[in-house]
Amino acid sequence: MNQNKLSVRFVINKAKINKSGLCPISCRLTFKQKRKAFSTGEFINILDWNAKNQKANPKTSIGQQINVQLQIILANVKKAHLKLQMLECEFNADDIYLKYLGKVDKKEDYVISYFEKFLAKQFKLIGKDLKLSTWKKFEYVYNDVKGFIKSKYDKMDYPLISLNQSFLDDFVYYLKTVKNQKQVTINKVVQRFRKPIRMALAEGYLEKDPFALHKPGRVIKEVVFLSTRELRLLENHRFNQPRLQLVKDLFIFCCYTGLAYYEMSNLQKNHIVVGFDGNQWIRMKREKTEKLLSVPLLPKAHLILKKYKNDDVNALPKFSNQKINSYLKEIAGIVGIDKSISHHVARKTFASTVLLYNDVPMEIVSELLGHSSMKITQEYYAKVVQKRVGVEMEILSKKLKIE
Repeated sequence: MNQNKLSVRFVINKAKINKSGLCPISCRLTFKQKRKAFSTGEFINILDWNAKNQKANPKTSIGQQINVQLQIILANVKKAHLKLQMLECEFNADDIYLKYLGKVDKKEDYVISYFEKFLAKQFKLIGKDLKLSTWKKFEYVYNDVKGFIKSKYDKMDYPLISLNQSFLDDFVYYLKTVKNQKQVTINKVVQRFRKPIRMALAEGYLEKDPFALHKPGRVIKEVVFLSTRELRLLENHRFNQPRLQLVKDLFIFCCYTGLAYYEMSNLQKNHIVVGFDGNQWIRMKREKTEKLLSVPLLPKAHLILKKYKNDDVNALPKFSNQKINSYLKEIAGIVGIDKSISHHVARKTFASTVLLYNDVPMEIVSELLGHSSMKITQEYYAKVVQKRVGVEMEILSKKLKIE
């Protein structure tokens, strides 16, 4: 007999005849030599029950109704069994019964199925506490975890209760070798993966955090920005091609405002306001953090706004980020800048060359960049400050050099 085959039988309990002389009908599941019996909620006269066929006498209307109900129960039990088979995970007769009821024992839930429920809950928060772009990042992680489980265990899912540090170590190895992800990306993936796992812990699916001992891989943060010389070189170059000149102007504008691509692309004329000092400022919400961004409009940025002034509500011409980054590589080659430049380099240049190299305090830099915390600014730009100190000390050393 195939022990993995599901057996479903309907039986009556003659020892439990009620006052009306009716016996309860039970459903008996047998799977992997384990049995699970439960009440169908149906009752029948012993004389109207066909034990061999496991059916009621179809000649009566009551018998017909009972048979229909038993067929529905049988179909739903088989459907529950099929769903568990598709998960390709270990399960028993109790799991089939719980699945039939539409319930899952918390101890027996699975990583992918729980992650799916997590994504469904988070999806309802889009536009309220969550952005669609943030939700998609969790969806990417879900796909990575799903791919890893299939690759490592050749299964569609993995028991939550079996999660441990070894699972996470193997997942990180998979991201490095199979997905070819960099350490900074891996750290973000693990960080996002741990969120649904912590929720599972809080909801009682897990007794302890299986990844409590995990430490993110070390990442050396290198800030790429244009030096004062490179920035001047770019500013002074005139391009004959209109597309290159426009991209250069957009890039320079962000070098003096620190706007990320999304903010620059969505900058409207009503975002330019007169500040407390009587000068023009850019006031808008930062897309990434939704923090209010207030940046003074420096002269060179103001000139670029005037250059592209029109009747449109947008302050600057629209241009795709992909094309900007493509043309910036072409621009760097023409001008002679030996760096891989993207639009985001302009934001780094604003923080480093325009602000920190001109002695603007770190806390003001953090505020102008719209960072959610001072710690983020310090992590990225501490080395820039050190380099600036080094340059100043070198100048001082030359001044103090003994003849």
